Amino acid sequence: MSSDSLSLDQDTIAAIATPLGRGGVSIIRVSGPEAFSIATLLTRSTVQIRQPLLTRFFAEDGDVIDTGLTLLFQRPASFTGEDVAEFHCHGGVIVTNLLLEACLSQGARLARPGEFSERAFLNDKIDLTQAEGLADLIDAPTKQAARQASASLQGAFSDAVNQVNQRIINLRVYVEAAIDFPEEEVDFLSEGHFVTSLLEMQEALATLISQARRGALLGRGAQIVMTGAPNAGKSSLMNQLANQAVAIVTDIPGTTRDVIKQSIAIEGVAIQLSDTAGIRVATDAIEQEGIQRAQAALDTADVIIEVIDDREPQETELSTGDNSQPLVRVLNKIDLSGRAPGVVKTADKKDGSGPLTVAVSAVTGEGIDSLEQVIIQCLGVDEAAPTTPFSARERHVTCLKRAQVELNAAIERFKISQAGELLAEDLRKIHAELGAITGAFGADDLLGEIFSSFCIGK
Repeated sequence: MSSDSLSLDQDTIAAIATPLGRGGVSIIRVSGPEAFSIATLLTRSTVQIRQPLLTRFFAEDGDVIDTGLTLLFQRPASFTGEDVAEFHCHGGVIVTNLLLEACLSQGARLARPGEFSERAFLNDKIDLTQAEGLADLIDAPTKQAARQASASLQGAFSDAVNQVNQRIINLRVYVEAAIDFPEEEVDFLSEGHFVTSLLEMQEALATLISQARRGALLGRGAQIVMTGAPNAGKSSLMNQLANQAVAIVTDIPGTTRDVIKQSIAIEGVAIQLSDTAGIRVATDAIEQEGIQRAQAALDTADVIIEVIDDREPQETELSTGDNSQPLVRVLNKIDLSGRAPGVVKTADKKDGSGPLTVAVSAVTGEGIDSLEQVIIQCLGVDEAAPTTPFSARERHVTCLKRAQVELNAAIERFKISQAGELLAEDLRKIHAELGAITGAFGADDLLGEIFSSFCIGK
C-alpha cells in the first residue's frame, strides 16, 4: 500500500472518544505499542489489565490535571487489536484537552478520523460492514435504524453476504475442478443440475438486495419532496406531518421562496421532508430561483408528493429527470371541498394504474394517517414486508446489483455455451463484487474514503 492509503503503522495514536463539551465524564483513548508506557507516565501508577483503577493524571511538568479512572486492554483482546489505554476524566473542555495534550507529549500522535476503527479492520477484529455498522449506529436517526446498525456491527450483514459468497465459492471449486480434471468425468456440464444451482443463488442474491435496499433506506433516511402549485397547501401539509409550525403559512401565493427541510419519522423510518416553492411561471427573480431549487430537489427525491388544491384539481408540470421516483398525489383542503379522507381510487391510465392519490386536510389532519401509510408503502418498508435484519449503505446495494448483473449474464451465457472457462471467469467477478462489501477485496482509496467519514476517536 502507498503511504497515502490504508496501512497498519506502528504509531501510537490518541484522541478524545467522547463529545467535546461539559458533561459528567470524558474519555481519552490511546492505541498502539506505547499505550501502556504512556499510561504509566501519565498516572505514575501500576494498572492491571482490565481492572479499572482510580488514579491521578499528571501533566508533563508534574502538575495534576485531574483524578479519574484508568483502564487497560492488552492486544489482541481489544477493539483495535492493539494495546489500548483509556483515561476517564471529568467532562470539561479544558481538562479534556489538557489530558489529551499530556498523551501527545508522551509520544502519541493525534488520531485521524476513524483511525481506531480502521486499525480494528486492518487487524481483522471487524470486517468492513461491521465498521460501517458502527458508524451507522453512532449516526442512527431512529430507534429502528439503531437496532439494525447494531445488528450489522454484530455481523448480521456480513453473515448474509458470506452465505451468498460461500455459494459462489462452492460453485467456483466445482467448475475449476471440472476444468482442471476433465478425465475425472465431473458432470458439471449437466445443465439441469448446474443451472438449478445458479438459479438458487440468483434468488438468494435478489433477497439480499431487497434487504440491503431497505437497510440503506432506514440508515440514511428517505428524501421526500413536496411540490405543487402555489397556495395548494404544501407548507400546511409539512407542518401537519412534522407536528410543528416549520413553514410559514399565508394565503399569499408564492410565500415559500426556498426549499425548507424538516426531519421527521414515520413508522420508525427517518425522513427528510422538503417543502419547495410553488411551481409556476414567475417574474420575481427570488421566486424564480426558488422554483429552480425546487426542480433540482425533485431529482434527488425517493418519493415525490404532489399537493393539489382539491377545489381546483390541476396537475403540476414536474421536472424530475428520469421520472423514476414514486409519485403520490395529495388532494388537499378536503375540509373545503367536502371529499371524504383517505386513499382515492383513480384510473389515470387505460390499465387502471397511476399515481397513488390520497385526500387530506392539512388544516384538520383528516387523511394524514392514510398519507403516512402510502408513503411507507412507496418506500418499500410497509408492515407486510419482512423486517430488515441489518443496516446497509448505498455502496453495498451497488455492489450487490453489479453482482446480480454479472450472475444474470453468466446464467444466460452458460445456457448457450456450456463453457466452463467462461463461467469460471464470471463467478470470479461475482466473488470479487461480494468481497468488496466486506473488505475482502477493495481499492485502498475506497477504504480510505470510508474511514475518513468516521468521527475522530472512533
